[in-house]
Amino acid sequence: MVLFGTLVNSICIIAGVLIGLFFTKIPNRIKETIMSGIGLTVVLIGLQMAFSSEHIIVILLSLLSGAIIGEVIDLDEKLNRFGKWIESKFNSQDKDSTIAQGFVTASLIFVIGAMAVLGALDSGLRNDHEVLVTKGIIDGFTALVLTTTLGIGVIFSVIPVLLYQGSIALFATQIESWLPEQFLNQFIMEMTATGGLLICAIGLNLLKITTIRVANLLPSIVTVGFILYIYLQF
Repeated sequence: MVLFGTLVNSICIIAGVLIGLFFTKIPNRIKETIMSGIGLTVVLIGLQMAFSSEHIIVILLSLLSGAIIGEVIDLDEKLNRFGKWIESKFNSQDKDSTIAQGFVTASLIFVIGAMAVLGALDSGLRNDHEVLVTKGIIDGFTALVLTTTLGIGVIFSVIPVLLYQGSIALFATQIESWLPEQFLNQFIMEMTATGGLLICAIGLNLLKITTIRVANLLPSIVTVGFILYIYLQF
């Protein structure tokens, strides 16, 4: 079953959220410290991924081109608008509601990264779901911790996870036929580094150091492939 790994990943996130809901009543002071810890950890994960790059210029050009596309389309606004729409369905009149923030933050953390792509490719090409199952366990614990501070909104991150990873898994055979294995490996490496910088930006936002519109940088994960191809031709 091609989508088995993606489904397990989603179930782990849901389980993590449901467990995390039991710990939402902890004092705000503790929540703030927990969120700082999450932010620092996310920054570390992002930096570790970013250091895998062998072509810094490719990463730079990918981020620049991705930023332009993202700002024109305004993905950040659309993602936040969807989060607010979900929030409205709960008839939330609380100005301090974190449903939208929980959805956006968790979605970006769970979707950006090498494990999402590599795991989905393994599921589609080799029917090997080990990477996505491992990612699911990690995401489950992350969802648990995020839920303690951001609440029920985290659970809706399963929607982009299903769509993103499921699409890659389903089209994995076509991806393999389009891209030579050597180029695919280099693409994954540079995409991992690009995604790492985006994850680092998420961590800085969680720490309230920056207010980077990370969603508007998401196209860079796609443009890195085109730029890498052109770069390697020269």
